[in-house]
Amino acid sequence: MKKHIPNIITLGNVFCGCLGLVFAFEGNYEAVAICVVVALICDFLDGFVARALGVSSPIGKDLDSLADMVTFGVLPSIVMFQLMKQLNCTTGVCTGLLSPDYYSYTAFLIALASALRLAKFNNDTRQSDKFIGLPTPANCAFLISLPLIYSIYPDFVLFTQPRVLLGVVFLFSYLLLAELPLIALKFKDFSFSGNFIRYLLILISIVLVVIFKIIAIPIIVVVYITLSIIDNLLSRRQ
Repeated sequence: MKKHIPNIITLGNVFCGCLGLVFAFEGNYEAVAICVVVALICDFLDGFVARALGVSSPIGKDLDSLADMVTFGVLPSIVMFQLMKQLNCTTGVCTGLLSPDYYSYTAFLIALASALRLAKFNNDTRQSDKFIGLPTPANCAFLISLPLIYSIYPDFVLFTQPRVLLGVVFLFSYLLLAELPLIALKFKDFSFSGNFIRYLLILISIVLVVIFKIIAIPIIVVVYITLSIIDNLLSRRQ
């Protein structure tokens, strides 16, 4: 029974992803966000519990990727599709082959890139200390925050333009697959010198959330990528 506990937690991730899809089709983005938060907790706990119980297995690793594909791959694609359709029709431009309405279908590039990203992760031995490419949970957090920002701050026009959202889809699909080393929040120890960049990221994230609340989420993802690039440059110089 002990070896099944981590897998049950992982299945909790899948269940949250399925619920999130239902809420996304209903346009209930706050409920989607709650599902993603619970899924993130499950995604952290399953690996932690597996290591604590000494029951890590290839099946658990594959199941984790399948769960991430549902929650952090398909779900943000559907959310972006729904958001782009909503905003395109709000502008009144919903006809014609080259109309912004057809931009909505590009949202599924997120799911395609996430699938390839997760497959690469399972077979890439370089990703033990750092991620290569944007992790799907970080990508999901950025995209899921956009409709929440729009619903709370409708005058925040940056993410209400169809062409801006189209650019976001292409950019983040690329980042998922980019050969870009990014910080992994895995602490081998809790020393300050060995984890300075991680502690800095956590501190900045807390400050941003306190100041900007929900708007802080996409900013934190951008800060995460920026700090990772700085960390890479410093490592090369050393």
